[in-house]
Amino acid sequence: MQRELRIGYFAHSIRSDWNNGNAHFLRGLLHQLGVAGQKVTIFEPDHEWSIDNLCEEALGKHSLQQFDETYPDLDVELYRPDQVQESALWQRTLYDYDLVVVHEWNPPELAHLLLQLRAELGFRLVFHDTHHRASSSPEQIHRFGIDQFDGVLAFGEALRTIYRERFGIDTVWTFHEAADTHVFRPMPEAEEQQDVVWIGNWGEGERSDEIRRFLLDPAAAMPQFEYRIYGVRYPQNGLAALQAAGVSYGGYLPNLDAPETYAHSRLTVHVPRQQYSGAMMGIPTIRVFEALACGIPLVSAPWQDTEKLFRPGDLMWARDTREMVSAIQHLLTDADAAQEQIARGLETVMQRHTCAHRAQEFLQIAEELLA
Repeated sequence: MQRELRIGYFAHSIRSDWNNGNAHFLRGLLHQLGVAGQKVTIFEPDHEWSIDNLCEEALGKHSLQQFDETYPDLDVELYRPDQVQESALWQRTLYDYDLVVVHEWNPPELAHLLLQLRAELGFRLVFHDTHHRASSSPEQIHRFGIDQFDGVLAFGEALRTIYRERFGIDTVWTFHEAADTHVFRPMPEAEEQQDVVWIGNWGEGERSDEIRRFLLDPAAAMPQFEYRIYGVRYPQNGLAALQAAGVSYGGYLPNLDAPETYAHSRLTVHVPRQQYSGAMMGIPTIRVFEALACGIPLVSAPWQDTEKLFRPGDLMWARDTREMVSAIQHLLTDADAAQEQIARGLETVMQRHTCAHRAQEFLQIAEELLA
């Protein structure tokens, strides 16, 4: 890209990571676009469910301060939710933009207004999807008027296929998440505090059985190792299950504290939601990229790397509770095996899966759109 682009990104929230894993990647991506010389502005509501819930957390103020200190370069413009349909406001705001991106956690009404303004102002309009609703609730995605957008960024090949085959959209790019390696990096000087850590939210029953089989049952089977889980939206029965398995619960963890948490741990686990081990096979959670970037051994519950994002040896796989127990024991008792996996996983991320890589991919897509 030869010239500076004016890019607007409409996010549900980039300031808050409370039950909002999208913020992890978007922070790093938009930061790297700025490093690459692009003019980026993030538009988000001044309050919505993620930022509102974050502000109720004991660590909420700390998390917001961390964001400001870590990303002072990000230009975040806040608006009131009731301003979503104020056409004159957005016409004035976006009059000189080249490219506008709408994340799928925004209201359809915003998409409809931006489609109208695109006809008047001439910017390109892109939809960015990092969720499974196109598969699990396609009627919700249809409400955005996707067929009128200039293109779709889909965070995995399986999702790209869904947009092409079920929605009839040809202009779709596979655009994976990645690790923000200016934040997520090894901290070898940290002291160990627990053996196994998992950072993940309970969700809405989308992986409660998987959490039991690949985290709680192995923890109960290996009481000699200390397990700790961080996350939000754990119901009372979920908390009781953690306690019964001897797993300590740390509650909400600001994502910018995750590198240090990984550094204090000997191993972590990947537990994908059911959609990503079924209909949308091949899409890892952002935690895989982040954990490997931090140099921690990782064992994954069943999930097929259909796109060959990782190399054999970057992480281990377990098909059931027994294999998870075996893999954890192996990595926690064989230091050489653990170090070999750490080196391979870190190398793969640094060579292929950083936010700097994705920023260059984004600019190539932008060049195609604006040609």
